[in-house]
Amino acid sequence: MNIYSRIEPTQVLHIINRKRDIQDGRCDLVEPTEFIQCAVLKQANGKTFTPHRHIMQIRNEVYIPQESWVLISGLVQVTFYDLDNTVLHTDILEPGDCSITLQGGHNYLFLQDSVVYEFKTGPYLGQQHDKTFI
Repeated sequence: MNIYSRIEPTQVLHIINRKRDIQDGRCDLVEPTEFIQCAVLKQANGKTFTPHRHIMQIRNEVYIPQESWVLISGLVQVTFYDLDNTVLHTDILEPGDCSITLQGGHNYLFLQDSVVYEFKTGPYLGQQHDKTFI
C-alpha cells in the first residue's frame, strides 16, 4: 500500500507491505530512484542466485535518510505524517509486515511486546544530523 502526500499528491511518502499480500516471485517495493531499496521475494525450494558481492561506490549527492521496519512478533501501531507534519495515516503492523518511510515523519507505538528489524540508509551521523522532531 503506497501512502501519498496530501501536499504533493503524486509523491509516495510511506509504504506498508503486508505479509498476507506477498505473491510468488520478486516484487520491488520501492522505486529505483529512492535511497533505500526494498524488495520482497517469495521463492520455491531450491531457488538460488549467482554468487556475488556489491561494489563500493563514491557518490556526491544530497540524500535523505530513509527507514524501514519489519515486524517479527507482536503488534505495532504506526502513524505516518505528511510533509507539513500533519497526521496522514495510522495503521497496525502485524508479524511479517513491513513499513517504509521515504519522506515525511513517522511514529511507532508498541501495542504488545514486540520484535522489530529496523533498516536505515547510512551512514548514521547521530540524531542532530538525522532527525527533526515533530
